[in-house]
Amino acid sequence: MSQPVAGAEKAAALTAPTVVVAGGGTAGHIEPALALADAVRRLRPDARVVALGTERGLENELVPARGYPLELIPPVPLPRKPTAELLRLPLRVRDAVKRTREVLDRVGADVVVGFGGYVALPAYLAARGRVPVVVHEANKHAGLANKVGARFARKVAVAVPGTQLPGAEVVGIPLRRSITALDRAALRAQARSHFGLDPDAPTLLVFGGSQGARSINTAVSGAAQDFAEAGVAVLHAHGPKNTVAVREYPGRPPYVPVPYLERMDLAYAAADLVLCRSGAMTVAEVSAVGLPAVFVPLPHGNGEQALNAEPAVTAGAALLVPDAELTPARVAELVVPLVSDTEGLAKMSAAALGLGHREADEVLARMVLAEAGGYGIRTS
Repeated sequence: MSQPVAGAEKAAALTAPTVVVAGGGTAGHIEPALALADAVRRLRPDARVVALGTERGLENELVPARGYPLELIPPVPLPRKPTAELLRLPLRVRDAVKRTREVLDRVGADVVVGFGGYVALPAYLAARGRVPVVVHEANKHAGLANKVGARFARKVAVAVPGTQLPGAEVVGIPLRRSITALDRAALRAQARSHFGLDPDAPTLLVFGGSQGARSINTAVSGAAQDFAEAGVAVLHAHGPKNTVAVREYPGRPPYVPVPYLERMDLAYAAADLVLCRSGAMTVAEVSAVGLPAVFVPLPHGNGEQALNAEPAVTAGAALLVPDAELTPARVAELVVPLVSDTEGLAKMSAAALGLGHREADEVLARMVLAEAGGYGIRTS
């Protein structure tokens, strides 16, 4: 009786699995999906990975650039308040589910992996009863789409303990290998040269998400003279729709404003300290590379960014400054001296490296491939 089983396993190994990832909308949903996609391809080079997205999301730029096919479906935004849009929701969901089901059938999906957001809800509903579902939730408070998907998912993976989803397994957030394998010290000289920074000056990295953050831009640029007088360089990503104007201080380390950071790995390597928002993806990346942080949580929403920062703050890897308290004076008082505190930053860096799950991408990929019947996973 053993021969048929071995034969079945061999046949399964020869059948390349098709993994459909649903993580469109924002970088916080897309980047974990792409990190998972990369891990799936490392473990099963013959696997096919297809991404779901909408015509208005960042996935239209990010997914093709990473070499994965993108299938577009209608978005299903969920109104937070009773509006006329809410009355149209059932019809929009039905249309999106129908279109998504057509995609799943056409690509021969073996498993659907959702990361929350507009794209995930129709993906979960289209796959229900037809294709195995795996849910990944990055935040402590799960979004509505993932709450729905978790009810019938085969596996539910979460980034942090305490996420209230049934059967949740803590795996962390899948991150790009360019981040988890980053040697900041080895790349520092190259990174600082790449951005036109002083090779030896203490350096602060500043960013507020892919679109920037006006409050962060105003507070940090307002302290430009304080940074210059303290001999601190600044690399400031202000967002493509914003600008930051600062004086030049001859003989002092430069303040370098850029619209967007294409090479986050080099930005992390160039920095001694980062001041940024505390989205789940950002906190995971900053911790993975061991970069001390000053987190300024987004003041809107349900407070999830403050919760994201909490473990790093508790561990001594980061400080938290409420958005309303971030002023040029506060930056000069707190951040300027911290960037030059070599001993203090070393302790924060060590604490950061003790956080997180650097292998989350492959842990989740193995979970996904198992649900897809993924024999033949590479072990080396």
